[in-house]
Amino acid sequence: MKTIEIRNAKHFASDETVTIYIENGVFTDKISGDADEVIDAKGLTVFPGLVDMHCHLREPGYEYREDIKSGTKSAAKGGFTSVCCMPNTNPVCDNAAVVEGILRKAEQVGSCNVFPIGAASKGLAGKEIAEMGLMKEAGIVAVSDDGKPIATANLLKKVLEYSSDFDLPVLNHCEEMSISEGAMNEGAISTALGLRGIPAIAEEIMISRDIQTAEYLDMPIHICHVSTKRGIEIIRQAKKRGVKVTCETCPHYFSLTEEACQTYDTNFKMNPPLRTEDDRLAVIEGLKDGTIDCIVTDHAPHHIDEKDIEFSLANNGIIGFETAFAVGYTYLVKTGLISLADMIKTMTVNPSSILKLGRGTLEKGMPADVMLADLNETFVYTKEEILSKSANSPYIGDELTGRVKLTIAGGKITYDELR
Repeated sequence: MKTIEIRNAKHFASDETVTIYIENGVFTDKISGDADEVIDAKGLTVFPGLVDMHCHLREPGYEYREDIKSGTKSAAKGGFTSVCCMPNTNPVCDNAAVVEGILRKAEQVGSCNVFPIGAASKGLAGKEIAEMGLMKEAGIVAVSDDGKPIATANLLKKVLEYSSDFDLPVLNHCEEMSISEGAMNEGAISTALGLRGIPAIAEEIMISRDIQTAEYLDMPIHICHVSTKRGIEIIRQAKKRGVKVTCETCPHYFSLTEEACQTYDTNFKMNPPLRTEDDRLAVIEGLKDGTIDCIVTDHAPHHIDEKDIEFSLANNGIIGFETAFAVGYTYLVKTGLISLADMIKTMTVNPSSILKLGRGTLEKGMPADVMLADLNETFVYTKEEILSKSANSPYIGDELTGRVKLTIAGGKITYDELR
């Protein structure tokens, strides 16, 4: 494996000019002899490679939307060096054979590290616990029934207890399905548009259930993609009580609101739906005070035929790998709402710590996962530059600041705009 020297880079946390050495796929104090490749990073900032603990690579079964090769290329373009793919594939990732297939394909064609998340229940059916032990041996890093909630409190209790035997975090999609059959956030706008709404309490009821169950068992729980003001407050108060709860949000929940749906553009349709301005501000406050631990993409590619239809019929979800860093920088850091170091913490060390990945750091001896970005470059995000198979992004045509210029995963250059 070749040696790499990155010169004249500004460190994201200290603003100091640093030199980064990479040898045998890890960070080192120095290298023996001249580097095989020298990268002049003058004008660029160096970061740990980003870690996305919640995405959908669609393989196996939905390769017409995305596959491991295209998905990880898209991730590398966005500065991600590690991604954790959800189990709602076809067949469902609920057994060791599917886990092994994903990892084998990622090893062959992947542009970043892929960490599969296994199903909590067999077939995501919410009835029987999946084969967690065998999946852990095969390589999963957590369990989840995303995009469904773990169906009942009884099953959640059993999943938390059983997963603890294998030291597997439980990630839950919080949605009370009996009151969530809608196309967007429930409120005045959904009424005016004639669209059935999804009330905020659909999310908040399930967050409450999960926290109370975790508190009762004194076991950890991770809440996926929080989007409501009340949900964030429930998590905040639980943390103050010492409940072992962590949570995540997505860039679209701190940069967009339900008002975007007034165009009937299905690239603004997702689950949880875009909420109100009060909810958006609450998400930002949750990031500022540490209530929200992680920013994830929930990268969810869909074919144009699944999006270019009536709003109420279109699939939920958007792609997010290639815009997550720039959206975060544009809406959070450039506006002075949070520091660059704090934003990066939510996209590197925090998700890595929750899932015990051993990634997201520039420390010596650790895997050489690096991102270089130009924080002064402003660009218009275009459909033509997308590397994902799908183009269902709400940010197409938007002006963003903070462009990823180079990504290195495990000492290998996986994306490069510098040459």
